[in-house]
Amino acid sequence: MKEKQGIKIVTDNRKARHEFFIVETYEAGMALQGTEVKSLRAGKANLQDAFARVENGEIYLYNMHISPYEQGNRFNHDPKRTRKLLMHKYEINKLFGKVREKGLTLVPLKVYFSRGRAKVELALAQGKKLYDKRDAQAEKDAKREMAKQFKEKQQY
Repeated sequence: MKEKQGIKIVTDNRKARHEFFIVETYEAGMALQGTEVKSLRAGKANLQDAFARVENGEIYLYNMHISPYEQGNRFNHDPKRTRKLLMHKYEINKLFGKVREKGLTLVPLKVYFSRGRAKVELALAQGKKLYDKRDAQAEKDAKREMAKQFKEKQQY
C-alpha cells in the first residue's frame, strides 16, 4: 500500500492493464456502508472480475469483493453487493455515450483513499485480442532486456 500526496492505495487491478487498452481514466467516489469502509482501510478488497455499468443515469460497480469486517457482527455487509459510484451527471452522460457507441467498457483500475474518502479509478477501456497481448508482452520483455544490457555496460 503506497502513500503519496495523501493517497493510500487499497487495491490495484493489474490484470485490467493486461486485458484492456486504457482509453481514458476517471475518478469516482463510492457509496459505502460503515463496515465496508473499515474493511477497505484494512486493505481487504479485490477488484478481480469487477466492472461498472451505467443504468438509469447512475453508475454501479459490480463484482467488487470487500471482505466482511471481523468485528462487524450482524452489521456486516454482503461482500459482492452492487455499489453506487458518485460522479457528476455530465461525466456519467459522457461515459454512457462512449460505452454505447464505440463498444467500450468501464473497468475499475484501483481503489484508494484520497483525503479520507474512498475513491475508485475507472477506466474507459477496449478489450485486447490475443495477438495484442503477445505484442505487449514481447515489447515488455524487450525493454527489460535492454535495461539489463545497459546496466551491465554501466558496471564495466
